[in-house]
Amino acid sequence: MIFQDYVFYALAAILLLAGLRVITARNPVHAALFLVLAFFTAAGIWLLLEAEFLAIALVLVYVGAVMVLFLFVVMMLDINLDRLREGFWDYLPMAGFIGVLMAVEMVMILGSKNFGVERVGAPPAKPADYSNTAELGRVLYTDYLLTFELAAVVLLVAIIAAIALTLRNRKDSKFIDPADQVKVKRADRVRMVSMPSFKEPPADDPANPTDAKDKA
Repeated sequence: MIFQDYVFYALAAILLLAGLRVITARNPVHAALFLVLAFFTAAGIWLLLEAEFLAIALVLVYVGAVMVLFLFVVMMLDINLDRLREGFWDYLPMAGFIGVLMAVEMVMILGSKNFGVERVGAPPAKPADYSNTAELGRVLYTDYLLTFELAAVVLLVAIIAAIALTLRNRKDSKFIDPADQVKVKRADRVRMVSMPSFKEPPADDPANPTDAKDKA
């Protein structure tokens, strides 16, 4: 075994442990932090496969944005953990059956018969000027262009649906339409009123009640 094999097995063990702790941790914040560790470890494995762009994208997008959002949501929602655990054992048999079925399917597809060392060999050595990002872009926009465009359409529909679900017209909210503000004229807001002038009585006038109070 070479040094890269030891690094791979170490990262794989950490990834399995972190993934297990994601689903077994009692505190949701701890589960989110273990998921961050799993993403970092997966990025390390991708670096061993010479997929530097995917590793950096995993760290920047998922760890830097998605997981931070998860942590904020989990901490702000103040989840009642006792209520979440209610009925856990009732769903355990069905969940266990589905988990075992998924594991069997993965073993059948990703087993040594289809993805063994004989089938998938080591990647060939790349020259010094090889760009992983350029190669990924070439394959993405040539061989998988239709798939990429379909994924973009699906994401666009998801964004529009999320905005439509959160956009609600509340009757108790006060807002001003900027278009109405631009069309406002002076005559619509200001009204000149003609009023007779008021002459203040002299200070020594006995009819002035304010002056009488001051003298008293």
